[in-house]
Amino acid sequence: MKIDKQLTDEVLLGEVGARLAALRLERNLTQGELAEQAGVSKRTIERLESGAVAAQLSVLLRVSRVLGLLDGLEAWLPEVKPGPMQQLQAAAKDGRRRRATGRRGKADGGDEPEPKPWAWGDEA
Repeated sequence: MKIDKQLTDEVLLGEVGARLAALRLERNLTQGELAEQAGVSKRTIERLESGAVAAQLSVLLRVSRVLGLLDGLEAWLPEVKPGPMQQLQAAAKDGRRRRATGRRGKADGGDEPEPKPWAWGDEA
């Protein structure tokens, strides 16, 4: 079943539970083994897989960690990054220099010789 926004919460809980059960079986784990590794009771795993009751988010995260599903959490809840304007505003507030001013004189304080006027180089 494809998960979409049209499904009710009960149907979604049932589908999540069924997918977790299928992944557990694919990894050849019993409910008891999964419960032990996740640090929850076997009854909690049974309820989670049945979709009958909503589990706490911490239980879902523990089970996801054991089944190797936490990488998918990044796709499900991506980190919100600041936009270009927020990045510019933050950079302006940090006080760091962004550009060099160029040389205005010799480092030792002496005068520079007067530069020659520019020419094409083909004058006689």
